[in-house]
Amino acid sequence: MPGKRTARVVVDLGMTVLLLLLMAYSLIGEEAHEWLGAAMLLLFVLHHIWNFTWCRNLAKGRYTPFRVVQTVVAGLLLVTMVGSMASGIVLSRYAFGFLPPHGGQALARAIHLPCAYWGFVLMSLHLGLHWNMVLGMMRQRMGRKPGRAWTWVLRLLAMAVALYGAACFCHNDIASYLLMRTHFVFYDFGQPLALFFAEYLAIMGLFVCIAYYLGKACIQSRNRAKEKKEGNS
Repeated sequence: MPGKRTARVVVDLGMTVLLLLLMAYSLIGEEAHEWLGAAMLLLFVLHHIWNFTWCRNLAKGRYTPFRVVQTVVAGLLLVTMVGSMASGIVLSRYAFGFLPPHGGQALARAIHLPCAYWGFVLMSLHLGLHWNMVLGMMRQRMGRKPGRAWTWVLRLLAMAVALYGAACFCHNDIASYLLMRTHFVFYDFGQPLALFFAEYLAIMGLFVCIAYYLGKACIQSRNRAKEKKEGNS
């Protein structure tokens, strides 16, 4: 149904925007971070309710290389998001401050940072694996397929974003947070907030591109194997 499909798109877009905002923890303030995290939890639950059919069909059908990659990324994303949200609730002083006192804050702090950054990377990969759907919706809105010139302009733009994202990934030392080399995020408080979001959006774009072309490679590999099998039969 068009209405439900639109609602799903709004929820997924909202999660992407919230994810970028949540990465700016110290720049937006702890209280704002917590309330945004609570909103993320709500959208996360809605997303999984609306995609329950996909979860129910995990044991059905054949697993192609693309489906294997898609399922592994989705599974790891679920683990990191649950870890990030559960640890965030334990550490909460505002959004979930009404909960009774509880222990485990040291463990929650150790879990929250790597889960948050792995969640950022995995959600970007997850988005990239579904990028064909985004392109399909864009073509539907345009009413036609873009010409060869526009296709190359968009490819060059994607390449520029990915290269900038790779530079930002190194500059912000994201690998240290992913590999748990440090338990604290270092922010440049003199950096304009808009530039911070531009850098993290570019990093997201980098992983979207990686997943998109990895997905295309999986599908092409399967198609070649299928053609070869049909040719030999």
